[in-house]
Amino acid sequence: MKHALAGILILASLVTTAGFSHSAAAQTSHADGIRYDVAGVVGRSDIVLQVPNASPRQAMPLGNGRLGVSVWAAEGFTAQLNRGDTLPDRVSPGQVVLPGLQAMTAAPDYSARLDLYNGIFVQNGGGITATTWVDPHTDTLVIDVVGADPAKVQTAELRLWPPRNPHASATTSMGLLAESWTDNIDPGASGRVFGSLAAISAHGRKASIAVEDARTIRVSVTPEQNGHFQILVASPHFNGSQSAAAVATAALREVSLRRNELWWHAFWHRADLFRITSADGSGEYMENLRALYLFTSAAESGGEYPGSQAGVGDLFSSIRDTHNWDPAAFWHWNLRMQVAANLGAGVPELNAPYFNLYRANLPAIQSWTSTHMSGHLGICVPETMRFNGVGIEYEKWHGPSQPTAKLDCDASSAPYYNARTLSTGAEVALNIWQQYLATHDRVFLQQNYPVMRAAARFLLDYEQPGADGMAHTEPSNAHETQWDTADPTTDIAARMALFPAVLQAASLLHTDPDLVAQLQRASALIPPFPRTQESGARTLLSAAADAGGHDVIADSYRPDAQQHNVENIGLEPVWPYAVIADDSPLYPLAKRTYLHRPYPINQDWSYDPIQAARLGLGDEVGTTLVKLTRKYQTFINGFANWGGSSGEFYVEQSGVVADALQEALVQDYDGLIRIAPAVPPGWDIDGRVSIRGRTNVDVQFRSGAVVAVVIHSGEAQQIRLRNPWKDQPVKILALPSGREVPVAVSGAAISFEAAAGAAYAVEEPVAGKAALPSSIVSGTPATAPKVFGPVQIGLTRGK
Repeated sequence: MKHALAGILILASLVTTAGFSHSAAAQTSHADGIRYDVAGVVGRSDIVLQVPNASPRQAMPLGNGRLGVSVWAAEGFTAQLNRGDTLPDRVSPGQVVLPGLQAMTAAPDYSARLDLYNGIFVQNGGGITATTWVDPHTDTLVIDVVGADPAKVQTAELRLWPPRNPHASATTSMGLLAESWTDNIDPGASGRVFGSLAAISAHGRKASIAVEDARTIRVSVTPEQNGHFQILVASPHFNGSQSAAAVATAALREVSLRRNELWWHAFWHRADLFRITSADGSGEYMENLRALYLFTSAAESGGEYPGSQAGVGDLFSSIRDTHNWDPAAFWHWNLRMQVAANLGAGVPELNAPYFNLYRANLPAIQSWTSTHMSGHLGICVPETMRFNGVGIEYEKWHGPSQPTAKLDCDASSAPYYNARTLSTGAEVALNIWQQYLATHDRVFLQQNYPVMRAAARFLLDYEQPGADGMAHTEPSNAHETQWDTADPTTDIAARMALFPAVLQAASLLHTDPDLVAQLQRASALIPPFPRTQESGARTLLSAAADAGGHDVIADSYRPDAQQHNVENIGLEPVWPYAVIADDSPLYPLAKRTYLHRPYPINQDWSYDPIQAARLGLGDEVGTTLVKLTRKYQTFINGFANWGGSSGEFYVEQSGVVADALQEALVQDYDGLIRIAPAVPPGWDIDGRVSIRGRTNVDVQFRSGAVVAVVIHSGEAQQIRLRNPWKDQPVKILALPSGREVPVAVSGAAISFEAAAGAAYAVEEPVAGKAALPSSIVSGTPATAPKVFGPVQIGLTRGK
């Protein structure tokens, strides 16, 4: 490690300004049309602290995709390191504490900002500035301080806690806490070796490092004469197979604030941005939650497996090794909104760990299915699946002496929440197909198609012919809500969506003719959705029965079966399966199902806002987003609190917000683009949403009407969209030339041929209106916390 004084001085000068380097020059454009002041728009969602965040529940999140960190002001400065590969318990590599920074956090003029655009947390107070970030390449937490008293020795402690038992060691240049273990104890253990490593070093004058005790390393350093010093804490991947010192030395190489900034700038210039204004502040608040979702998704989605499990942002934990849910298992229900949100935001690369989880475990899932599902072909993907592909959920809520182990996708298990949830594999397969439609990455499809094929084969093998000539699934769960029922709506929707997707994928890849023939036959044998009364008694109604317009989609063909969870299963055909579109004869039935859903605005993962958007219910999108946020988003960092220890942060609610906003502005779930189908009343939006074919759509919506649309086509293709102005004539103008493009009109649908890399303005020919001018969506970084009724983002004085 070579840190020349000149380099440190340059870094120090950058630190003093980097947190506030938003500039209108940071713009992005696609050909011509609508441009974004990226730094300014992203900066609108910065988290501002007017007082220190002294509690772990107020921690600020940072990360580089592999290493996540939470930072708060206890003992001056505290940060917890977290990784997603310290399995099976997802233990923390440790916490670092800098007590000397109390001079900053206790100062009357203290202020701080989580700067999203630059990926840094900047604190100021008492003449001291501390800038914290996670280096994007070295998995190193950097705490860079300027303005400290050059005559006062600063200390930093790297700590673990009982019953952790690391090997603690120190050299003249770094201190280490390292341990490794084998996953060989819990049910379904993988036999893999994992580990935890944290290494600390300091840069300044007279740095010294010592082992304080078996779980603590203490660093002392005197700031430079200009008041600058730096603490580095590296926590790279480690499993004990290499020398801990060698791994740490490689990670503790020179870090760069500028490199970190460029990494985050590149991300934000890829991501699709939103700017929302509203009279009551609801739109701005939801914009903020969406930006925070994208920030944390990028900060947690660079590892082997998803950074989130059970809807929890594990990489941002501030409560040591505490977990409310089995840290080794992934809950698909709590990942689905994150996959969709990443696609719609134009950052599909963030879904790579999700797809790896299922693709890499395909042999294990096949083996599990064969053994536990009576030898059925293909894969029954466990809804709650351990990282190594087995359907075991091992909860220790009552302590190690009374753990609970339950099996998913298991034919012999007693009825239970996910013992026989059969539709998860179809959802994974459909997400593969949606990712392909968005990116047209043929290599991705080839790599992941075996999961699609196996999921289809399982459902084909499991279904049985009935006396009515249809193919039925029984026993099967309506997810967690009804157990061992008949033909749950989830299974019906899964087959309706999956079979055509696999047919198209197999055709593209020129494979599996026998499976294609099976799917073609089976597609005609799927039962219609079950119906029941919208209220009162739950009995099965036939589709032909005259219910007087008061029937809804039931959970299953046994509508009166006992309810075990609070899920609106009847709306699954609307989203995520998208088998009921707005031109479907079932659309009125789906709307009734929404309006009479049994569990409105319930749970932080509630899909009410997304399903309302698919149903064109803009008022419901706004209402449900507000109510869910005010009920569950209780942490000042934008995370939600479903339950468990305070400081275990949930990312699923902000994922729902992100996807719902995107669906409200642009939809293309069946290849037809719908512009502003469900914008909440009173909201003005500038937003960009990514759709199929490497394409995105810019929309400007003002005072209840679409005022501008620009489509950026990523490839040569036919674009189909619904007329944003209903019966008014529409022009398509190529940008920047303004040349009018020939269009074909079929009812309310418009189509035209787009060239690769070209931009097109969709224009309403209004007398006196010129062609769409170049416009800039601008923004100003937040200057104060956002308070929205009982919830807030940031900390205000007096709260």
